[in-house]
Amino acid sequence: MIHIPHLAIYPVTGIPEIEPGDDVAGAIVESAARSGIGILDKDIVVVTHKVVSKAEGQIRAIPDEETYRNLVESEAVRIVRRRGDLVITQTKHGFICANAAVDRSNVAGGYAILLPVDPDRSANRLRTLIERATNTSIGVIITDTFGRPWRRGLTDVAIGISGLPAVVDLRGTTDSHGNVLEVTEVAAVDEIASAADLVMGKATGIPAAIVRGLDLVGDGRVSDLIRPPNEDLFR
Repeated sequence: MIHIPHLAIYPVTGIPEIEPGDDVAGAIVESAARSGIGILDKDIVVVTHKVVSKAEGQIRAIPDEETYRNLVESEAVRIVRRRGDLVITQTKHGFICANAAVDRSNVAGGYAILLPVDPDRSANRLRTLIERATNTSIGVIITDTFGRPWRRGLTDVAIGISGLPAVVDLRGTTDSHGNVLEVTEVAAVDEIASAADLVMGKATGIPAAIVRGLDLVGDGRVSDLIRPPNEDLFR
């Protein structure tokens, strides 16, 4: 179970524009300290993938629409559906999302941002660097914005994690009426990602947040969230 006496979410403001090779962990630590938030034990640092991808050089020039379409195709391992210009794909990471998550927002015109090659590894590297700089033990979540096939609107989800369980398994526990929960598994890192997005926003230029008050420690991987094909009723 997750024990939550209180929960606070702080935007990390003042992070400069990230360029390839920049130290994202250092920028987060410095900005959090400068704002007076700091980073404490058991904090969860939530970071949008775009700053991570930029630092890792996952930026591509797209001078025209044909180049963009070819880039989407190259980043996908499977085309799930097509409707007009919209392509629903499966990425190399196993994510089902629009246009293989090739994103043209929050980047200079004529360029697109790709997902990190290995988001869990990126999260683990950020976590290690932040922990060393702050002498803390924390969790890190890297996020992206996904749509949902049966609901309108976008929400942030976890695409890379370190130091946290991806799923909190409540099966075998009881609810408030004493009923045994048989199928309840909570996608905790997705819930945290979505909550953190409320203070980061889509157009505010705030790429990170600190979630404080959760006692959630584990060794999950983002692949723990991906439903295997034998459990997928719609594939």
